Amino acid sequence: MNYLEKYNFWLNNDYFDEETKRELKSIKGNDTEILDRFHTDLSFGTAGLRGKIGAGTNRMNKYTVSLATEGLARTIVHRGEEAMNRGVAIAYDVRHFSREFAEIAARVLSAHGIKVYLFEDIRPTPLLSYTIRRLNTISGIVVTASHNPKDYNGYKVYWEEGSQILDNIADEILENINAVEDFSHIKLMELGEAKEKGLVNYIGKEIDDEYVEKVKKLALNEDIDKDIKIVYTPLNGTGNVLVRRVLRERGFNNVFVVPEQELPDPDFTTVGYPNPEDVKAFDYAIELGKEKKADILIATDPDCDRVACMVRDNNGDFIPLNGNQTGALMVEYILSSRAKDKTIPENGAIVKSIVTGDLSKAIGNKYNVATIEALTGFKHICGKANEFDKTGEYTFIYGYEESIGYVYGTLVRDKDGVISSMLIAEMAAYYKKQGKTLLDKLEELYKEHGYYLEKLISIVLEGIEGSERIGRIMDSFRKEPIKNIDNMKLIKTVDYLYDETGEPKSNVLKYYFDDGSWYAIRPSGTEPKIKIYIYSKDDNKSNSENKIKFIEKSTMDRIESIK
Repeated sequence: MNYLEKYNFWLNNDYFDEETKRELKSIKGNDTEILDRFHTDLSFGTAGLRGKIGAGTNRMNKYTVSLATEGLARTIVHRGEEAMNRGVAIAYDVRHFSREFAEIAARVLSAHGIKVYLFEDIRPTPLLSYTIRRLNTISGIVVTASHNPKDYNGYKVYWEEGSQILDNIADEILENINAVEDFSHIKLMELGEAKEKGLVNYIGKEIDDEYVEKVKKLALNEDIDKDIKIVYTPLNGTGNVLVRRVLRERGFNNVFVVPEQELPDPDFTTVGYPNPEDVKAFDYAIELGKEKKADILIATDPDCDRVACMVRDNNGDFIPLNGNQTGALMVEYILSSRAKDKTIPENGAIVKSIVTGDLSKAIGNKYNVATIEALTGFKHICGKANEFDKTGEYTFIYGYEESIGYVYGTLVRDKDGVISSMLIAEMAAYYKKQGKTLLDKLEELYKEHGYYLEKLISIVLEGIEGSERIGRIMDSFRKEPIKNIDNMKLIKTVDYLYDETGEPKSNVLKYYFDDGSWYAIRPSGTEPKIKIYIYSKDDNKSNSENKIKFIEKSTMDRIESIK
């Protein structure tokens, strides 16, 4: 069927409810909107589903969620009774329809005889990862669109290790999704019946309590200034309860929460785009921070897997730390603390993504800790931890990526804003006791290892035309790399789509220069964007900053010439 035939099928088929049909009638005659909603199916990949909420095959709604879950259910059933009895854990965030989508998923799974463990209320995404491992479930689902705007939602699938599914499982689920000939073939059981049959079980605070106790055991130092002043904002998301609890139980008594962003708000009224990577998300926190004379500001995104911070400088201004800077600071703090305690394993490893900076690698070398690179996304970063469990080649210490995702230890196999918030607070308190801020410590690292600087450029290109232009941009860079930029000579190109890197294929291009600078270009896996990651290195800060400008100009001139 073409997009108009699909639209009319949804409009006239008795399977779809009246609310859906009313929404579709409201766009009748709007060919652009109908095309966008029905020109394709919302794609299921290793990131699961993510898209705008609404009626249509290219939207997040109860029908597309039920279809994805039908594919997952059939995948589990194929593994037999033991897998079905182990079951699936389901968590959800504060977004519109998150609870409804979680319950739809529970109904589909239970209709197949698969046990379900459903959280009784909103929870941070990393708690789902912990729960999968704790309850030994075969799989897990979290309904979230992470840091996307309010009109988005998403659906991420995890496997038994507690990390997000990789291609092999995603492909199997997709094959089972494609085998569903019609929405009416999707099995559904009423929630009440599923509860009576013992197929749906609710998870309460007992899991929270266990998790919090184990997170606190990841603390590295007690010789810290616990009077440090911290402003925290959960950005109206799921981090509010557990982040505050962990900080309180670790003894941080001067934690001030942004009142306007404390409670769940699916419209994110005070922030709009609830991404703490964007400094605008800190507006309310900065205001409160100035009032309280806070030392640091901490923000977690709506599903509390990502975290960012700002640090007060000597002028009383709050300076943002990007993901590379925070990640490198945490690597130094973790390794220096463990070196002091003599607890660094002989085969210890830091894992970072291929588009994350190299300062942490220099720090790791200082402590004789290996740095392993993985494809972008924590499914790959924690996938390395899963590999290490089997091979014993390395011991996973810490994983991170430049997009403000971090995890310490193997308690959770995903980025974790609860653990990371605790460690950022502890790290800031540790250096404060030495009379330093995190900015002071970062400058020390630059002076010791070199000025590893960075810039991320994200270009939003929405819709079909945007997607096609992103393809043309990637083709241009792939066919004809920029050979030389200023005095930097290109010495190596890695094409992760075609190169024999030993990694799964990914549409990423990376260009290395002879001075240690490099840049990478890739389409976003979850948003209509193309991203350019620029990294420079020099012993002189000004020179390093200029290298960023030269690489930016050369790459942007090329991109702007491609229409």
